[in-house]
Amino acid sequence: MKKQKSPCIDVCDFSGPKGWCTGCGRTREECQKWKTMKPYALNNMHKALRKRMSQINLMASKK
Repeated sequence: MKKQKSPCIDVCDFSGPKGWCTGCGRTREECQKWKTMKPYALNNMHKALRKRMSQINLMASKK
């Protein structure tokens, strides 16, 4: 099975809401666990990250 690519874009700024990275949407803990996560968990994480990034982008556009 092929490993899923990390969503990291080398921004690594955890000042987003709830400690989310403004580049990829993950928390520090999620970044650390990424390589050991099972495929099902990775798929769920990708779905959550899309929602988080929408929230981060919405908040940024209101500033």
